[in-house]
Amino acid sequence: MIERLIERLRAAGCVFAEDEAALLTEAAAGDAAALDELVERRVAGHPIEYLVGWAMFAGERFAIADGVFIPRHRTELLATTARELLHSGQTVLDLCCGTGALGVTATRGIPDVRLVAADIDPAAVACARRNATGAEVYEGDLFDALPDDLRGRVDVLLANVPYVPTAQIAFLPEEFRVHERRAALDGGDDGLRVLRRVAAQAPDWLAPGGHLLTEAGDAQLDAAHGVLRAAGLEPRTVTDPETETSIVVGSMSRTIYP
Repeated sequence: MIERLIERLRAAGCVFAEDEAALLTEAAAGDAAALDELVERRVAGHPIEYLVGWAMFAGERFAIADGVFIPRHRTELLATTARELLHSGQTVLDLCCGTGALGVTATRGIPDVRLVAADIDPAAVACARRNATGAEVYEGDLFDALPDDLRGRVDVLLANVPYVPTAQIAFLPEEFRVHERRAALDGGDDGLRVLRRVAAQAPDWLAPGGHLLTEAGDAQLDAAHGVLRAAGLEPRTVTDPETETSIVVGSMSRTIYP
């Protein structure tokens, strides 16, 4: 039976058919009818993460639900960079948190960290509350969701905002374009619409010497630097040569001016 399942997945274009067959079989838990339904949905193009109920990020499984943004391997650079900047007793804000995987990975094992997360999507908030045990997870539009006592106290702000230009969404792989919520992908005309909103308010929420970390396409890096610089942050690019991935870090001055 497993051989037939593998062949069917392979015929549907699943590159890792053997692995997916094993995952779907595990998710079905011995229920033949459930397995048939899962296979039908996978062959129809549904992301494997939605079918098995979890997504892998930085070597860990995170609960996920239909439509919630699937954390990408490339985004692990945001988490590893955040860990290098983070110290015990500090505060991390995971904005546009999705499953919460980014904030959880960035703070794992670092003692006495206050992790706060927020997303506008109720399904994402539900997932983040499952994944980020002990964190404060809020539902709402960017900073509007947050408690006021967080102002001026965020040491690391992770903002994995949507950055795909609207006109380029049509060229995304079908798994993302069709099944993930548009709001998690669409960054406006130049892909930087949401980043501009985040950057404009970030100085009010960052602590002195705090950092805003965000992801952008290679062609957007210079423009993203300009957005952060206009908000009073000092930008730099961090690149992982192995994965050929780049992120942008905007840092606040440590000096508080009257």
